[in-house]
Order: sequence, then structure tokens, then C-alpha cells
Amino acid sequence: MAVHPQLPNAITIARILCAPIFLWMLLADGGAGGGLRWAAAVLFIVAIATDGVDGYIARRYNIVSDLGKLLDPIADKVLTGVAFVGLSILGELDWWVTIIVLVREIGITVYRFIVVSDHVLAAAWMGKLKTVFQSIALSIALLPLGSLSDAAAWQSAVWWASVVTMTIAVILTIASGIDYIVTEVRAARKRGSR
Repeated sequence: MAVHPQLPNAITIARILCAPIFLWMLLADGGAGGGLRWAAAVLFIVAIATDGVDGYIARRYNIVSDLGKLLDPIADKVLTGVAFVGLSILGELDWWVTIIVLVREIGITVYRFIVVSDHVLAAAWMGKLKTVFQSIALSIALLPLGSLSDAAAWQSAVWWASVVTMTIAVILTIASGIDYIVTEVRAARKRGSR
């Protein structure tokens, strides 16, 4: 079966284009747990899941490109960044969490563009793990699961699931940012010693 070489990149770009639609849906009803909130959460989950789809297609059909390596992590950052900001605007996530995440994400993205003429900074394993945990934490935070039951035990379980996954996501966000910096410094030293 022939696959168009730009299909993975098209999927990645579609993920970026979903971000403003998702944000509008999230904020439109002021964060109420109604239909728009559920739709926003589902759109986020489907869009972030395409991260695995475009990567699988690119590797399976050997159509990995430098553009894809550059755009793929940016698409993830746009979608997750918008989700963090949206949750903070709604008062459901402390702004300090969002600021830590955005500083790391914007910093790495700007650095990617600075070094793109020299080399493409592809996502490392820790960065991918960070994205997985951010996606899980954000999905739990976005889905209005608390509205499904008034039981205190259920409300507590949802709250704890959100806190634990978000804490892991923030720790991995910081750790992966440090990992990128250390890796790039070592690589620059190697290039400089040649």
C-alpha cells in the first residue's frame, strides 16, 4: 500500500489546527461540565492520540522527515500548552504549574529553531514520556468526571488521580528539560573538540 510521504506531517499540522478549536470549546461555557466540556475533552484526547499515529506511519513506511521531527514535538506543545492555559484560565489548575510547563516548552521550542540549520533536535525518550504523562494528566483534568457522581469517594478518587498524574507530569517536564540541556551541552562540546 502506497502512503503519501506528507501524510504524517499533515496529521501533525491537523493536531496544531485543533488547538484553537479545542480552547474555544473548553472556555465557551465557562468550564461547566456540559456538552461542550465533554466535546473539548474528547477532541483533546483524539488530537493528542494522533501523535502516535503520525509517528507510526512515518516509521512504518520509512517516510520520517526532518520537518516531521521538528513539527511533531511542536504540535504536542501547542496542544498541551493550550490545555494548560485553558485550565488555568478556568481556575482549575494553578498558574504556577502552567508557567513552569510553558517556560520549559517554549524554551526547548525556541532552541529547536535556533539550532535547526545545524541539526534537528528530535524528541528524546524522556520528552516523549513527559508528553504521555502530560496527556494523561490533562485528559483526567479536562474530562468532567466529578460530575458523574456526587459520592464523596468518587470525587476524592478523581481529585487524587488528577493531582498524582499532574505532579508526575510536572516532574517529568522539568527533568526532561534538564535532560535536553545536558545532552545538547555534551553534543556541543563533542562538536567543538573535533
